[in-house]
Amino acid sequence: MAQTNGYLQFFPYDSPYENQREAMDRISNALARGQNVLFEGACGTGKTLSALVPALSYAREHEKTVVITTNVHQQTRQFIAEARAITREEPVRAVVFRGKSSMCHIDVGYEECQVLRDNTREVVEAERDLAQLERRERSLLADAQGGDGEAAEARAAVMSELETVEERLSDLEETNTCEYYHRNLSTDTEGFYRWLFEDVRTPDEIYEYAEERTLCGYELLKDGMEGVDLVVCNYHHLLDPGIREQFFRWLGRDPGDVICVFDEAHNVEDAAREHATITLAETTLDSALDELAECDDSRSEHARATLVAFRRALETVYEGSFSFGEREAVGENWRDVPIENEEGRDDLTIEFLSEYTGRGIDRDLDAALALGRDLDQQYEEAYKSGGAATRKECQTLTAAAFVDRWLEEGTEPDRYPVVSVRRDSGTEEVYGRAELYTCIPRAVASDLFSEVYASVLMSATVRPFDVFADVLGLEEPVTMAYGMTFPEERRRTFAVDVPPLFSSEREDSEVQRTVSTVIEDAIRMTPGNTLLFFPSYREAERYHDLVGDSVEADCRLDKPGTRAEELRQEFTVSENAALFTSLWGTLTEGVSFDGDDARTVCVIGVPYPHLDERMQAVQDAYAEAYGSSEDAGWEYAVEIPTVRKTRQALGRVIRSPEDFGVRVLADRRYTSKSARKMGKYSVHDSFPPEEREELIDVGAEKLKFAMLNFFGDLEAYERPPTP
Repeated sequence: MAQTNGYLQFFPYDSPYENQREAMDRISNALARGQNVLFEGACGTGKTLSALVPALSYAREHEKTVVITTNVHQQTRQFIAEARAITREEPVRAVVFRGKSSMCHIDVGYEECQVLRDNTREVVEAERDLAQLERRERSLLADAQGGDGEAAEARAAVMSELETVEERLSDLEETNTCEYYHRNLSTDTEGFYRWLFEDVRTPDEIYEYAEERTLCGYELLKDGMEGVDLVVCNYHHLLDPGIREQFFRWLGRDPGDVICVFDEAHNVEDAAREHATITLAETTLDSALDELAECDDSRSEHARATLVAFRRALETVYEGSFSFGEREAVGENWRDVPIENEEGRDDLTIEFLSEYTGRGIDRDLDAALALGRDLDQQYEEAYKSGGAATRKECQTLTAAAFVDRWLEEGTEPDRYPVVSVRRDSGTEEVYGRAELYTCIPRAVASDLFSEVYASVLMSATVRPFDVFADVLGLEEPVTMAYGMTFPEERRRTFAVDVPPLFSSEREDSEVQRTVSTVIEDAIRMTPGNTLLFFPSYREAERYHDLVGDSVEADCRLDKPGTRAEELRQEFTVSENAALFTSLWGTLTEGVSFDGDDARTVCVIGVPYPHLDERMQAVQDAYAEAYGSSEDAGWEYAVEIPTVRKTRQALGRVIRSPEDFGVRVLADRRYTSKSARKMGKYSVHDSFPPEEREELIDVGAEKLKFAMLNFFGDLEAYERPPTP
């Protein structure tokens, strides 16, 4: 076991906070025992260093590598800043890793890149052989001219070998190669690695450095990762099984020699689910059938029998789902067509089996897969030899592999077969896709957590720990939670008793009038900027339009696709602005509104996600897996993730001990009395105990007075507003 507090050599500042020191001690002890850690810490806890410092210390002592990961760009910048601070105190070899697509200088796909690397390596090896033979030939020539008969005979053999290598090199130069990777292999790159490890370099800095020198920074970075102390990367490097295997190989580490730190860990569930979900679009099926039509292999007939039947079944199912006018209403975003069938397999599978007329699905699928693998190999060889300008992907292999998994996994309880449709923006044609949606991500996540030495999963909103551990397949993790340590007298959290904003009530004009008044009061009583989160962008737009002309603030409306940091900067320029946005947008996490940037944050309603058949499938899967109570599915799949998202939104304000502000939850379901009167519809008890204690119930008409008193006591107003 490591010495107590030995990790402080990696702490870059004068001294840790009290909670931070305790958290580091507990994480250090957990790592010594090889245990996973669930770590919830409010803003100001210093979560990043609390995890990173003991992890780096243990890794240094036991020859392991720490991988810290997030899916939030702003957090990556924070990691880089903390890593740089650490390296000022204790030398740490750290790299920041990003995907190939954002670092490639010639913009080719992964398969093409692989072929280019192989070809380029062969060219460089041939060039080296040629140079070595030329040196040998010159030496022998000198000896022969001096009268050495054996040298003359040896020179003749070398000249013959030279001719062979020159011919090979000439052939290789006709193949596709990469100029940047050629420079990697043919020049001295020690200068790059000295520069790389002098500091913690960002991927953009690496790209620019390499571009100036015609080097491939991505490949240099991969080659230089072996045995480093720290890697900063994105979730998919760990959650995608295929990428993870390669990633660990680049590290030169067995999984058991890797310590993972997940930041914003409340996002791991959705990220793991995304990586476990597979899809097959109708356009891919069409490409596969075109590919087979051009193939003279006898197996193509059997492959076509399977893929044609699946293609026809897919179209039949989604076309049959349209009622009058629905087909014309299909837009550019995917829309689900439920295919669940109470009598057994889903509608698409039943239709597929009806359409299929081959010699046997298993036999024909095996033939399609074998043919697909052979075609894929042919495409690689064609690209490698220069016979093709790009590395073609085998659509037959893609389609057959999907159909095989569809039949194999479609009945598993954590899989939800679904069909979706959308309209192509170019052709205006409607087309479909089949999807095996993963309801419970445990299968993907648990493999990772069982492979690596240990993990620390941290966020401001991890609780309830038991649910989080269940969903991700974590066995008996160490758990710790630290609430906000800032002065309580500098914040207020109000649960406003407005009518519960059930979806059925949102069109009620009286409800809208009540909510609009609460929003107006919150904006008017805030000495600065106000953030307002709604269940959807549609609701944000509704209340922006209802309230905008009634207040003197600069009312701004967030829309889908707007970049979070740009929006934050535009909003915070004003000293009296109100930003209307969706809780499911980009501003609820990883974006800080410090000090005067925002003084009040409001969450309007309980922002449950869209409750469709897909979400019902997730509920059903959770209910079956964790059915300890009648409402377990709803709790695991809907309520807890929604409350986590709400807590993330509340955390956008009050970011330091000197900061102050108000958090408003506008819906009766947040109030303490709702726990008694509304039963399962209340969300009050879904908040952690210390956060529930801070919730103050107020009537809709009293919010303005409560806010006036709070901000007035802090002398925050230049001139107090009139209630």
